[in-house]
Amino acid sequence: MSYNRDELLKLPPKEKLELVEALWDSIDDELLIGKLSTEQMQELDKRLSDLDENPESLIPWEDVKKEMNKR
Repeated sequence: MSYNRDELLKLPPKEKLELVEALWDSIDDELLIGKLSTEQMQELDKRLSDLDENPESLIPWEDVKKEMNKR
């Protein structure tokens, strides 16, 4: 597989989210069975649904890291 990580990181947040969703959707659920509980899978599905409904609520990882480092 060939991709340019630096170019992907330059994508606008909306496009990054679309890429993450596409990657997530490409993962076969069978890979997760037995590794995640039903509750964990439901929580992941809920969070993805929430992001679909409110993409502006996405907080960039860099912002999260900065906030965590302040503590």
